[in-house]
Amino acid sequence: MAFYPEELIEEVRSRNDIVNVISGYVRLQKKGGNYFGLCPFHNEKTPSFSVSPGKQMYYCFGCGAGGNVLTFMMQYENFTFQEAMQSLADRAGITLPQQEMSAEQRARADRRAKLLEINKEAAKYFYLLLRDARGKQALEYFQKRELTAQTMQHFGLGYSDKYSNDLYRYLKKKGYADDLLKDSGLVAIDEIRGGYDKFWNRAMFPIMDVNHRVIGFGGRVMGDGEPKYLNSPETMIFDKGRNLYGLNFARSSRQPGILLCEGYMDVIALHQAGFDNAAASLGTAFTSGHASLLKRYTKEVYLTFDSDGAGIRAALRAIPILKEAGLVAKVIDMQPYKDPDEFIKALGAEEYRKRIDAAENSFLFEIRMLEREYDLSDPEGKTAFFRKVSERLLTFQETLERENYIEAITRRYQIGFEQLRSMVNHAGTRDGIAAERKPLKSGVRERRKKDDGMKQSQRLLLTWLIEEPSLFDAVGIYITPEDFTEEIYRRAAEVLYEQHARGELNPARIVSLFPEEEEQREAAGLFQAGISLPDDSRDRQKALTETVRRIKQNSIEYRSKHLDPTDIAGLQRLIEDRKSLAKLHIYID
Repeated sequence: MAFYPEELIEEVRSRNDIVNVISGYVRLQKKGGNYFGLCPFHNEKTPSFSVSPGKQMYYCFGCGAGGNVLTFMMQYENFTFQEAMQSLADRAGITLPQQEMSAEQRARADRRAKLLEINKEAAKYFYLLLRDARGKQALEYFQKRELTAQTMQHFGLGYSDKYSNDLYRYLKKKGYADDLLKDSGLVAIDEIRGGYDKFWNRAMFPIMDVNHRVIGFGGRVMGDGEPKYLNSPETMIFDKGRNLYGLNFARSSRQPGILLCEGYMDVIALHQAGFDNAAASLGTAFTSGHASLLKRYTKEVYLTFDSDGAGIRAALRAIPILKEAGLVAKVIDMQPYKDPDEFIKALGAEEYRKRIDAAENSFLFEIRMLEREYDLSDPEGKTAFFRKVSERLLTFQETLERENYIEAITRRYQIGFEQLRSMVNHAGTRDGIAAERKPLKSGVRERRKKDDGMKQSQRLLLTWLIEEPSLFDAVGIYITPEDFTEEIYRRAAEVLYEQHARGELNPARIVSLFPEEEEQREAAGLFQAGISLPDDSRDRQKALTETVRRIKQNSIEYRSKHLDPTDIAGLQRLIEDRKSLAKLHIYID
């Protein structure tokens, strides 16, 4: 973020009113001094997404997303900071200075731009060929799959000609050099054959990143050629492990969660049936990169893989990856049909929606698949099965969550709750795992609870200072930025106190000072605690006094633990602070 001077960042931010910008993405309604709408970063029915024209910040009280107008563009459009700056600068008519890049950086950026340009040209050419006489077979293929003209247009579907150098000749006429065409993944260059296409005589599926830029292609052969499906190789702009087909549309869906499929046609069929929250991996196994990408846009993923053995194995591989990323996974049962496309053609969209509503908890799905490996009619097999289930249950570290799953298993398999819990505890003891994770005598859990309460107190005070600057005079006697023991809170307080001293309070500018998106999100939350001071003057003074006292007491304890014994001045300040704490009382009008 230091790429631009702070003054320029602030000019771009201040020249883009946050309400006007976000209104282009979210329908907002004014309530009091703020605007509210449905959060674009998680699914909700009751608006909890707040946009403050006064603070020039947004905050969702549901999922915690927040920041200023730059943060919003980075989160919503998946822009880098530089891309967000450029977009907003263009909107405000501000010319950004040419960035000082090294020759290598400039060459790399130019090459990326050229590769994106080539892919876009190829997509346009394939699109036109499908609607030409040469694309008749591919068009009939798509029509046989019951795709409408509107759906084909929406996904930019196309056709690669049967002549193996057709695209190469077309792009050469456009002026692109062989080395660029080779790096695009669309063309191979051979000393004997010259240039020839990677895709020919195939129905074409353009692959787009979340910003709708064509980064690669998938192609389905027309006829009996091999391989049946072919994908672009990985290039400078195409990383299969970090992109998902259809996510450019699915990320903006208002439907709950993301439907994760296996193939292009499943995604397209689901979108055509009204399920515009479907996406698929790109001919590769599901990865942690895919899970991280999904986490930006949802908290819940519905696995709708093929119902055959390969699909089940793929689901079992994906579930732990999704869990590791902090996503909730559920599994859709499409029996007796193989995939979503077949299911919808046979039973229709409404029946598929019922299957979504009845999607199975991923852990219970794993246990059901595990059951297939044991003969439950045999006592020995049944015992072995429950031993394995007990080991799986140990993966839940929280006692309450683990016992909820023990209860679910006992209902499904008619085993006594205490019997299964005993097996789980025994498995934990046998494997050296503390099955019963009781609160430690050291008070670690109590300390975590106290820490969470302290963060809330510090967040409250920062919010109140922003909303009522007159409080600075009363609070500043006792609290300095040093008293905010959370690092990000202390840094925000330092800037806030400096702004107040200059006679300006600008929380949106403070957010811009943090380089990482997660820090910006947390900084935005500092000024959106959601609890206002009481109206009654006596209650106001009491609430403020108690909050300031908690923060100061915590600060004294923190500094005492970290004080250098040779720091005489620091020790003297602690003594003075303890004296002032004893008689602390905030007086406000």
